[in-house]
Amino acid sequence: MHAEITDSHCHLDFPDFAEELPEVVARAVAAGVTRMVTICTKLRLEPQVRAIAEEHAPVFYAAGTHPMSVAGEPMASVDDLGRLAAHPKFVGIGETGLDYHYTAESAGAQQASLRTHIAAARQTGLPLIVHARDADADMARILTEEFRNGAYTCVMHCFSSGAALARAALDLDFYLSMSGIAAFPKSQEIRDIFAAAPRERILVETDAPYLAPPPYRGKRNEPAYTVHTAQRGAETMGMDWPEFAAQTQANFDRLFTKVAAYGRSADSGGQG
Repeated sequence: MHAEITDSHCHLDFPDFAEELPEVVARAVAAGVTRMVTICTKLRLEPQVRAIAEEHAPVFYAAGTHPMSVAGEPMASVDDLGRLAAHPKFVGIGETGLDYHYTAESAGAQQASLRTHIAAARQTGLPLIVHARDADADMARILTEEFRNGAYTCVMHCFSSGAALARAALDLDFYLSMSGIAAFPKSQEIRDIFAAAPRERILVETDAPYLAPPPYRGKRNEPAYTVHTAQRGAETMGMDWPEFAAQTQANFDRLFTKVAAYGRSADSGGQG
């Protein structure tokens, strides 16, 4: 019997999966990945992402404007995001965030977009899903400033930033999500950050089709491979595998309350 885990962040609408999506979902379930959150990165693509969640029982979805797309997409509004949140399988706001690695020229627009997404997370009660790359100081500052304006919940997706941003996020009771990067041989600094974090604040993800963990590194990632990252996570946290899997499931349920409630409704015979 597999330990059960959740892929808290993947991109099942990407063309990489177009030819075999039912098989990809089935392989994940067979591996013990009971739930997947597929992420819409441009709001105009939300209908396609929503359709995937509607078609596949283990799949939920979130939507926002990815920071690398902010300059070329209409600016999202709190109302836009709030309307999407009415869907029973819409469970998070984002991904949003800051990426100064490739798109530093749009930093101002990215910051404005991030604050809009935070306002939507605050209004809807859904967790904010944050992408951060080469923007640690601004990210820590904005997350903290906005939290003072009103509490919200958040996961730092695919966390691969520095220890200072990890501390800032954890000080706000946010979550850190472990991707395949944490399983790469040269990622000891990232593993040290996770090892120092409270076990109650850790999630696991693939970011599929990107960042496949060993033994699939360099190949297309898929939700089934969450298991390989999570097993390395158990080692990193000094926990046995079933204990770590159960911990990350509890953490996911605590943050993604709408998914947990949907599952309880389904188990009791309701429509969710």
